[in-house]
Amino acid sequence: MNKQANFTLRGRNPDVLTCIANLSNDEVFTPPEFANRMLDTLADAWAASHDGANLWADKTVKFLDPCTKSGVFLREITSRLTQGLANEIPNLDKRVNHILAQQVFGIGITHLTSLLARRSVYCSKHANGEHSIAKGFNNEAGNIWFERIEHRWESEKCRYCGANRRDYDRGEGLETHAYAFIHADDMNAQMKGIFGGNMQFDVIIGNPPYQLGQSGGDSVGGFAMPIYQKFVQAAKSLDPHFVVMVTPSRWFAGGRGLDEYRSEMLADKRLRVLVDFPDPTEAFPGTQIKGGVSYFLWDSKWNDGCEVTTIHGGEPTSPPMMRFLGDYDVLVRRNEAVPILEKVLKVNKKDGYGNLAQKVSAIQHPH
Repeated sequence: MNKQANFTLRGRNPDVLTCIANLSNDEVFTPPEFANRMLDTLADAWAASHDGANLWADKTVKFLDPCTKSGVFLREITSRLTQGLANEIPNLDKRVNHILAQQVFGIGITHLTSLLARRSVYCSKHANGEHSIAKGFNNEAGNIWFERIEHRWESEKCRYCGANRRDYDRGEGLETHAYAFIHADDMNAQMKGIFGGNMQFDVIIGNPPYQLGQSGGDSVGGFAMPIYQKFVQAAKSLDPHFVVMVTPSRWFAGGRGLDEYRSEMLADKRLRVLVDFPDPTEAFPGTQIKGGVSYFLWDSKWNDGCEVTTIHGGEPTSPPMMRFLGDYDVLVRRNEAVPILEKVLKVNKKDGYGNLAQKVSAIQHPH
């Protein structure tokens, strides 16, 4: 193994993750730059919650990417820990083996992406392979797990994700897209079965699949059905300290099966940071994700307002604003709009007009 002080995983593994093509708009690879932006947000929140401590210098913290595709989050976390733990574990071989065996864990969403993630993290598609930088594994998967699982069909739909049987009841040669992280009644038991022992993750981070495409007219509104909210809910159920995920921003206004999730998120005062990109190409170049994308940081120990930032043209449209998202029944996207809305509502209340929505109704004109 390279013994140079400036060791990084990229020294062994060329950074192809900046140029690989997305599988689709549903399963989007996260660019390394964007992943590091999310990790910076996480590190800041960790320091604020731990008297300024450096997250990357803590050898006890466990990280999980439950929907890993390229492995970029696990790779960048490993790289940061490799530098941060240099004083705690001076020997490079021991340091890297400790990080890979005890701190970073992933669940692949397909067989192909699990191989790609292992190549990114272990520098080999086999964790116990000749060229792997991990030397403590006796199996090919290491801590990046993938096994094909099946949907649980009830009335022609999967009880866990709602997939249509006619679309996803597939032969062994095709992926089922029955994602392990959202196909279980007891998520703690699921993690124990996957990784062995009782797993308590401090940080759950990732970029989940966004939706399941369905044929016919009995999906939600006849369109593809969102599933990213199920990953968020499953992550919270494991009781980590932090959840950091990037998802489409369509949940801000609800609809298409997202109304309950929107209400849940707006009311959750553990939502500590929200960074919104109305133009999705600023986060994921070459994509067309309607409504943009955003990432959030959820802190189990937080009970206050959420710091909201909107990015456009590479810069915040206004200074970050701390606000309670549950003040309105939809998420007011721009910070600049909040004082205007509050002023209008205040005037309406003072003059006795009330909410305009209560004074008008839709009228359908005959054609």
